[in-house]
Amino acid sequence: MKIAQDSEKASRRHHDRAFKQELVRQSLEPGASVSAIALRGGINANMLFKWRREHVRAAGDTPPAVLLPIEVAPATEVMSIPTSAAPAPSSSRPTPRTGVIELEFAGAQLRLRGAVDEDSLCSVLRALRQSA
Repeated sequence: MKIAQDSEKASRRHHDRAFKQELVRQSLEPGASVSAIALRGGINANMLFKWRREHVRAAGDTPPAVLLPIEVAPATEVMSIPTSAAPAPSSSRPTPRTGVIELEFAGAQLRLRGAVDEDSLCSVLRALRQSA
């Protein structure tokens, strides 16, 4: 690691390529803690995250976008969505829900299978309402 000195500015460290590559390699190991590796290397974790992004971009290892399957069917009935506030969260542990939710709204049909996150569902319904 080299340290560059400038008489007018505070010193700024410049790390050699091998040092960066080694820390990035360590941080990409399964179960590795980026913060712990950065601390051992004497750098800020944000710097290591930046080096990781640069490594992934340079290597072309960016995973392709995943498209989710949807089914669009003609609407037979438009349902209204109440705008009342969401109920207060209960103190008991929520039970996982399974099944299918089917909504026909604004000329589209939305079918959700399995456990559905309430916040995500509300976001989708708001978007549908705004586009109607």
